[in-house]
This record gives sequence, C-alpha cells and structure tokens, in this order.
Amino acid sequence: MKNWSKGDRVVQPTYGAGTLVEVNEHHTVIDFDEHGRRTFATRLVTLQATNEPAPHKTPTRKRAVKKKKES
Repeated sequence: MKNWSKGDRVVQPTYGAGTLVEVNEHHTVIDFDEHGRRTFATRLVTLQATNEPAPHKTPTRKRAVKKKKES
C-alpha cells in the first residue's frame, strides 16, 4: 500500500478525482472535485494516484447579516 500524504491528488472509484486533506492510520479525508469532502476508513479505501490538476474553485462570498431592529 502506498503511503499517501496531505495534498496528493487521487482518484476513488465512486467519487472520482480529489485532493487528500487528512491521512492517518484510521481515517482518510478527501475533498472531491464534484462531491465535496468525504471521510473513509483508511484500511478500506481504494485509491489511485493521478496527475490531473485540481480545478480552480471560486471562493464563496460571505453573506451580510442583517442587524435586528432595536425596540
């Protein structure tokens, strides 16, 4: 089994391409390009390395919070 590290680009059969966010002996967290962040049991997850670059993600804009009227 390959030793994966944070930031590696991988492909998982069900969710496709993604970037490793966290890897330890118990859990592997992957931020998938099209399916968001998912957590897997490290000993059960099937991954393949890929050279496919991560897509550019536009930052989300924070919404303004309306202030409550004073009584």
